[in-house]
Parts: sequence; structure tokens; C-alpha cells
Amino acid sequence: MEIIAITENQLTHCAAILIEAYNAPPWNCRWTPEKAHQYLGELIDHRDFVGFMIYDENQPAGAILGHKKTWWTNKQLMIDELFVSPAHQKKGYGKKLLQFCEEYANSNQIELLVLMTNKYLPVYDFYEMAGYTLADQYVFMFKQLNT
Repeated sequence: MEIIAITENQLTHCAAILIEAYNAPPWNCRWTPEKAHQYLGELIDHRDFVGFMIYDENQPAGAILGHKKTWWTNKQLMIDELFVSPAHQKKGYGKKLLQFCEEYANSNQIELLVLMTNKYLPVYDFYEMAGYTLADQYVFMFKQLNT
């Protein structure tokens, strides 16, 4: 098992894992290679991007992508994505990626890790077991537009 920083060189591997993970249950999305590349490229292009990929025997297994954000007290690390290919799930890779981000944060004066997830899917329990707390005072709101 190896964890490395994500660069544009890993974009194709990252997109393939995203598609495997999110097009499968429980998410059942319909990511295409083009949209996955575009989406991940936008994350990687962020000025304060932070991201890591985990490999199992030289095979990409998962990734975590986020960005640093300034807050009035100190820096935060906003986790935008965490995904593990279905073939590598339930092996502790997601947990290892979160721990790696915590180590990165601790060594870079980042005081808080922030993420958003769906509380009605099993991944909610995963984050809760990893020590993340539900912030009742915050809500995620959206407005669907007809396009």
C-alpha cells in the first residue's frame, strides 16, 4: 500500500476510480469519462488543492481530494471527494486516506477537516466512526434549475 500526492499525471486513474465508485450502488450515478476528467481537473486546478491517491500493489484503489481554506481562526481542509473502487472497499483504504489527510493537516497548521456527505447512505456511518461530528447548525441547501 502506497499513498502519493495527486498530480495531473494521476487524473486518468482518478477518473476511472471515481466512475467505478459512484456509478455503483448505493450512489448509482452516471459519470462519463469526459465529465469525470473535467470535474477532477477542476478540483486539481484549484490554487490550494490537496489530494492523495492510495495504491494497492501498484493498482490505484482510491483517492481523496480537497482544498485548503482560510478561516478566521486558522486554515481548514475542505474534503471535496473521497472514493474507493468497489474492488478495494471494506479493506480500510478510505480510513487510511482520511488518516493521511489528518497527518497532512497536523504538519501544515490546518486546524479543521470539513466534509459534506449524505446522511441517508452507509457512508455517513463510515465518517461518524472516523470521528466526524454532525454540525447541526449548518445545512446544505440547493435549488434545482430547469436547464
